[in-house]
Amino acid sequence: MRFRFRGTRGSLPSPGPETVRFGGNTTCIEVRSDSGDLIILDAGTGIRALGIELMQSPPVECHLFISHTHWDHIQGLPFFVPLFVPGNVVTLYGPPDPLSMTGIDAVLTKQMAYPHFPVREAELKADIRYETLSDGQVVDFGFATVTALLMNHPAMNFGFKVECDGRALFFSGDHEPFYNIYEPGDADFDDYERVVQARHRIMLDFLRDVDVLIADAQYTEAEYATHTGWGHSTYERVLNLAREAGVGRTFLTHHDTTRTDRDLEREEERLLREWKESGLAFQLAREGDVFDV
Repeated sequence: MRFRFRGTRGSLPSPGPETVRFGGNTTCIEVRSDSGDLIILDAGTGIRALGIELMQSPPVECHLFISHTHWDHIQGLPFFVPLFVPGNVVTLYGPPDPLSMTGIDAVLTKQMAYPHFPVREAELKADIRYETLSDGQVVDFGFATVTALLMNHPAMNFGFKVECDGRALFFSGDHEPFYNIYEPGDADFDDYERVVQARHRIMLDFLRDVDVLIADAQYTEAEYATHTGWGHSTYERVLNLAREAGVGRTFLTHHDTTRTDRDLEREEERLLREWKESGLAFQLAREGDVFDV
């Protein structure tokens, strides 16, 4: 199995001379089996360039998993060229919207509706298929399986475990560590704490000994103090999770829009220095980097 970071930025694209090394596109990860089968994780702006490359060898068949439908994780979809070309087969998988009672099939229809976009979803020429997922659901392709796990985010968000060619990769989408919303001494604190601990154990069991963890680590610990409840994690909390779960290698991603390449280099240098005795293998994700698992 091989994967490539097509977009590593969170919240908003940030192109320009100060983001060329870590990248300015929002989240998209290309995953390939040893035989070349294609799974795509999220459809941020990084999916645009991937689509152009794919059309150099048509027809295109791919499986696209959407962690959640916040804008930065889907904003590249209307610019994914394979959707416009007859003969291509694109299957979209993702969570339902419990508020509107719609499935993942509504995402393109809403995104490309007037007045937001000049081309409607109904005008796309590819064979587009949809599958709305549930927590714990396993999608089996034969060459790989993808399992959905409900994460902690203001929108319904799935993390995805991809098991392929004898290896396992987990992508968190956006995730904030489970925490108790009550204060010690509140009547509901103990009951809620049991729920928090149960969810954490489920995640640990799900991640146990995966070869690669790709996780949302948008904040520093200092920043998180004023962003609790926003749905994102910190560098340190992701690394603690990786250590608890015995993860092989960790990639910290969903870089904050405001961070320049130099900012991210400083954070990476700090983390490598502070965690050098941990035994963890980790780095900040860089757009364009390719890794074999």
